[in-house]
Amino acid sequence: MKRAIPVVVLSIAGLVPVWRYEPSIGGGTSTSEAAAPAPSTASSSGGSSSGTVVKGTLVNTEKGPVEVQVTFQGDKISAVKMLQQPNHPQTTAAVPKLIAATLEAQSADIDTVSGATITSEAYKESLQAAIDDNAKAAATASPSPSAAASQTVDGSALTTEKGPVQVQVTFEGDKISAVKMLQQPNHPQTTAAVPKLIAATLEAQSADIDTVSGATITSEAYKESLQAAIDAKG
Repeated sequence: MKRAIPVVVLSIAGLVPVWRYEPSIGGGTSTSEAAAPAPSTASSSGGSSSGTVVKGTLVNTEKGPVEVQVTFQGDKISAVKMLQQPNHPQTTAAVPKLIAATLEAQSADIDTVSGATITSEAYKESLQAAIDDNAKAAATASPSPSAAASQTVDGSALTTEKGPVQVQVTFEGDKISAVKMLQQPNHPQTTAAVPKLIAATLEAQSADIDTVSGATITSEAYKESLQAAIDAKG
């Protein structure tokens, strides 16, 4: 009888792992997200890989709310994530197709998914809103091309006893970048004085410069025409 006791104890010990085993239970559903495949080239940008994240508009449909979140790398759509979507099997099946089509087309100009037309249209509307917002933000951040463009202004034409004098001034923003003589007296002293007047103008960035000895009349007319160009530029 004493020999039977160890056998019973071992049998009980063998059953303990079976009693303690519990099957794993699945978690909740995850949001749908997809990203564009990484480039195959060896070189890559040293900037942040997170890109610019923009939310699209929230579109309410009879099937439920739809809202997308788009990640941009510059102008390129690198990822799309569904923030809100109808809890419906057809929507669940359609979303990966919509995202894949977006990454391929790089726009909201994609086909609707059969069986999920309402969700597809709402998806495209929210996506387009995100694309538009990203474009507006990029335009605001970038300086206007016209702001840095050069501007050429002609000064007034002056008649002196030595001959006519008129300058043309090129501005880069508010800076005088170049001065050109449109008219000048045909005289050796004027010819020698003009380069000195232009050099002084570029240094002073104004018409407040000295006259050149031996070419006082031309110098004064030059400064007057130059000031007129500066005033006309505003």
